[in-house]
Amino acid sequence: MDGLLFVITAPSGAGKTSLIEALLKDDPRLKLSISYTTRPPRPGEADGRDYHFVTADTFESMHARGEFLESAEVHGNRYGTSRSVARGLLAAGEDLVLEIDWQGAKQVRHLIPECIGIFILPPSIHELERRMRARGQDSDAVIRRRLANAREELSHAREFEYAIINKEFDEARRNLAAVVCAERARTPRMLQRHPELFRLKD
Repeated sequence: MDGLLFVITAPSGAGKTSLIEALLKDDPRLKLSISYTTRPPRPGEADGRDYHFVTADTFESMHARGEFLESAEVHGNRYGTSRSVARGLLAAGEDLVLEIDWQGAKQVRHLIPECIGIFILPPSIHELERRMRARGQDSDAVIRRRLANAREELSHAREFEYAIINKEFDEARRNLAAVVCAERARTPRMLQRHPELFRLKD
């Protein structure tokens, strides 16, 4: 019995990571796939918890061996999802979350068409810029580049099954959890997980 695969995407600064953290805290049945990346850790990040931080050479070797379910270059850094880990968790019946960009989401959709795509949008580009600057982690040049990339990323939102606007965090969190619940409650999924209930006649 395969688990559900939720692919969650957003432009940088839209609040995707915070929403996913809240979702995972509230729903222990969900597992997060930890991506590999060539970018350096940010303050407070830990290897193996937030990302698997690897060198560019290591990443390229893994890519050449076909170890990634998806991979993409974002803001000059490379990111990838372990093919064996993701497929292993799904095959074991685990519901899995991938936190990836739209390029990676397109690759996953091609390989696993039944995945559920969720795009997190900011309420506006101006609010997105305010959030980026409030983090105090990036230079002005980096923020300008991220905003330019965000406009490109937002143009792909319509390719996803669900779109959630993160204007008010708690509402966005509830909407994200509702998507997960709704997908689990689809009749084919319930029939797969609880076939005995569909044979009850009395």
